[in-house]
Amino acid sequence: MDIHSQAKHFSSQRPQSVHRNDVATLVELATTIRESGGLPALVTSEEGRREAGRVTEYCVGGPSANPRTAAHVRIALPGVRFTAAEPDSLLPFVVGGRAFRRRPGEEQFALLARVRPAASAAPVFILAGQTALDNLGAARYLMANWRRLRKTYGKRNFCLVLGLREPSTFGADHVHLVADVSASAFTAIAGAPGPDHERRHEPETAGAALDSSHHD
Repeated sequence: MDIHSQAKHFSSQRPQSVHRNDVATLVELATTIRESGGLPALVTSEEGRREAGRVTEYCVGGPSANPRTAAHVRIALPGVRFTAAEPDSLLPFVVGGRAFRRRPGEEQFALLARVRPAASAAPVFILAGQTALDNLGAARYLMANWRRLRKTYGKRNFCLVLGLREPSTFGADHVHLVADVSASAFTAIAGAPGPDHERRHEPETAGAALDSSHHD
């Protein structure tokens, strides 16, 4: 069974509210999972208290909207920092020492990562965009490029920064790879606080293995 741990609508006061672009993201992921022989299960951020690594998980939304994303980033991606979401902010995230700031409507970014809680565990795919539209772009990129990702990275973990070009005109259709930031993402930022257990399972640099039956 595959889990979608989804983000709530950031601007909504209703805990079960989901942005329409995140709904589209979940539909695309669920369709692909079913076509691969999997059985998708939708789990909201409010219901996300499930053990990681038992089933393949797709965690949609940034840390401000999805507490499960925040937990995965803290534990598995010590070199990544997201800023607090505020109205009209550029919503930058930092990988290593490099900041990715959106230019609203012109270029926006998403983080796409694959990690494992342990070497023998099922993978977690993190799709953390600066907006819900960027989450959708990350999902489309993953679905369209999984064969190339498998060929490039094998079974190693990976962390990529994706960019959406002219999203105000093209939506989530024009998504490109900005950078492979795996080396920086899996390395703790010097001087940054964090519990020792955050680096207990240091992942191999880079990688996603996805086959015809399911995403490893």
